[in-house]
Amino acid sequence: MVSGQAAGSRRQRPNDPGRRTKIARAAIDVVAERGIDGLTHRAVAAAAGVPLGSTTYHFRTLDDLLEVALSQAAEDNVRRLREWERGVPPDADFAAALAELVMRYVRDEGPHTVVEYDLYVAAMHRPRLRPVSAAWDDALIELFGSRTDPLTGRLLAGLFCGLLMQLAIADGTPSTSDIEALFRRAIAGPGC
Repeated sequence: MVSGQAAGSRRQRPNDPGRRTKIARAAIDVVAERGIDGLTHRAVAAAAGVPLGSTTYHFRTLDDLLEVALSQAAEDNVRRLREWERGVPPDADFAAALAELVMRYVRDEGPHTVVEYDLYVAAMHRPRLRPVSAAWDDALIELFGSRTDPLTGRLLAGLFCGLLMQLAIADGTPSTSDIEALFRRAIAGPGC
């Protein structure tokens, strides 16, 4: 007598609904460790602790892996920025708060910041990644503009990203007061 399965059929493994996210986070880790040129399905599978077939099943090409890594990094970054913004009191000195945020990204989250920008810059050469990068920029503009105005929000987002990229490759780190002076000028204009 045959039970609920057809005779000779293989038993189905339980579905792992978190596997796709696990692979995406592993792709970020691989880029952090090896750079974008080191991203392979095999490396991601090893980092995620999943069979190689899982990475190629969910993400056929390396561009698919890059896209999901960039999406996950952007989502994580925007979530952290929104949490940060909720913790900044409405009457806080926003230039000082932004300077502290930049310093935190450089000092405390340096490797994470580098991988996010590696992925972000990859969009310059891979047009299909550009919408994810643009969504990341839009979130920064909206977030910073909510504390100032839309035009200043765009200026602050550009300054924020530029500073993080410069500081990621710089040998020394400027003081918090130097960074604050830049944000203060961007918010208040040259008369500050």
